[in-house]
Amino acid sequence: MYFEDYVPGRVFELAPIEVSHEDIVTFAREYDPQPFHLDPESPEARALGGLIASGWQTSLLTMRSFVTGYISDESNLPSPGIDELRWHAPMRPGETLSVRVTVLEARASQSKPDRGVVRSRLEAIDTEGRVRLSMEPINIMRRRPTTDPDAS
Repeated sequence: MYFEDYVPGRVFELAPIEVSHEDIVTFAREYDPQPFHLDPESPEARALGGLIASGWQTSLLTMRSFVTGYISDESNLPSPGIDELRWHAPMRPGETLSVRVTVLEARASQSKPDRGVVRSRLEAIDTEGRVRLSMEPINIMRRRPTTDPDAS
């Protein structure tokens, strides 16, 4: 896929994400050692209804689905960032969330005509249709190579 294939309004359904109790604790020990990610019996976890995954873990799992199912190896260039990362509700052990991405904007670069900027809305959604995580990645994509040497 190239820049031209990322049409505003187009929706992609990506690989779902899931976590186990062990996944949550292992990640938390290494990267986010807060009680509600480590011990389901901690007062903090009990107040939240049990163990919850780190928002960072949910973000990374969602990002993996985004990279493998949406970003094109042939056209992707380094990204300038992500806007509006939100953790609407926590992910819990044993849950599977679907991942959806919607193209919000695709505009050709004025300064570099061989590429364009694609802004998308990426969401991780539970089985009831509630958005648990959302973010707006911004990607730089190569335009489709032309076979016409006189094309601009």
